Amino acid sequence: MGGQSLKSAVSVDFVAACRALRALCAAVEEDQDLAVKLNQAVAVCVRSLGNGGTVFFCGNGGSAADSQHLAGELVSRFLYDRPALRGVALNADTAILTAIGNDYGYEKSLSRPLEAQARKGDVLVALSTSGKSPNVLNALRAATHLGVQTIGLTGRDGGPMAELCGIELRIPSESTPRIQEVHLLLGHLLCEGIEAAMFPKSAADL
Repeated sequence: MGGQSLKSAVSVDFVAACRALRALCAAVEEDQDLAVKLNQAVAVCVRSLGNGGTVFFCGNGGSAADSQHLAGELVSRFLYDRPALRGVALNADTAILTAIGNDYGYEKSLSRPLEAQARKGDVLVALSTSGKSPNVLNALRAATHLGVQTIGLTGRDGGPMAELCGIELRIPSESTPRIQEVHLLLGHLLCEGIEAAMFPKSAADL
């Protein structure tokens, strides 16, 4: 394939992806219920962190990477310097994950570390594009049992996860990559809202 043909093929794919993402963002922008729930999620996290709680994140694959990313935004910083916030990605420790997978099965890989670390009043933010991942569902069930508040980032029809989340932020798409991309946008907005509420700064200071 010549250089010009390759360039054209790549450009078509890129443009199509951008158009799909733009259309999805437009649909999300019109979803007033989602905006209300996102602000509720911020308030839940702020209340927990203000009381000395922890915000836990979990997911599989790309959602696991997003979980670590978002926990890092709380522990380090998002937009500006401020005191560290308690954020933990349950999927980040490979020794723990493999020990639990070996001893109890992968379905327990997220619920078991949550049981070890979480306390009543903490928050669990669970990410799943399908809403069907057994280990994520078990983590949400464990959270409810522990008195941990639950926030779910889902897609498609929400799957079984929809019934297990105190607050569900659902992306109306069947495309896994597009759902993940908007999940990251919501995650960033969640971190931005938490940071601004707990450590306010004026626009001039940013």
